[in-house]
Amino acid sequence: MRLAAAAAPPWPGLPRGGIAFLFPLSLLALWSISARLGWLPPQILPAPSEVGSALWDLAGTGELASNTGISLLRVVEGFAAGSALGLLLGIAMGLSRAAEHYVKPLFTAFAQVPTLGWIPFLMLLVGIGEPLKILVIAKAAFVPVALNTFAGIRAVPPAYAEVGALFRFSRWQLLHKVVLPAAVPPIFTGLRYGLTHAWNALVAVELLASAEGLGYLLVWGRQMFWLDTMMGAMIVIGIVGFALDRIMAAAEHRLQRWRLA
Repeated sequence: MRLAAAAAPPWPGLPRGGIAFLFPLSLLALWSISARLGWLPPQILPAPSEVGSALWDLAGTGELASNTGISLLRVVEGFAAGSALGLLLGIAMGLSRAAEHYVKPLFTAFAQVPTLGWIPFLMLLVGIGEPLKILVIAKAAFVPVALNTFAGIRAVPPAYAEVGALFRFSRWQLLHKVVLPAAVPPIFTGLRYGLTHAWNALVAVELLASAEGLGYLLVWGRQMFWLDTMMGAMIVIGIVGFALDRIMAAAEHRLQRWRLA
């Protein structure tokens, strides 16, 4: 059977990667036109040039780089802790029916409480300092990583374990040579979701309890009625979140090159 040909791009003269920029560029053009024609007052919708000027000023003073670096460090620390725990729990539940029966009900109840719902309780335990932010971010990453790791391991065909038994693999060899490579796609799906949730939780907790970071820039801009600063921070948050997702996608593609060979 012949493979179906790849779908042709809707605009043959435009590179495939360029099509993705059409919609945001259209929104930018609409934003510029609405600001120029005064459809909304500048107190509600500042012009793109004003937002760009605010970002330029923040970059010039070093505040943009400093706050972005602080946010990135927090999300890396929280995501590393949460994803490590999620991988361990997902592997344990995936490999052991007993672990699933004992742990999964409590884990399911834990996962049903939204990440933001834990903030008041965690404030009572650890205050509003850095531990609060790391714990909130870790919880946000922990749940999707654990769920997808568990589902990925359970989806590995039993025939793979039989092949491992044929080669007399130990349990450790079976895990890292057979089970985990076969479960890479769902595990990385969980990691990407976990990183997205971690980034969202970071911004939320910085909005509530922080004097540094990109979320703080949002609050600062709102309190000072500097909408250009607030919208600039929103743009940076979106760009950084998109870049983090692309990094995870590239890592996933690299780890799955053996599937494409």
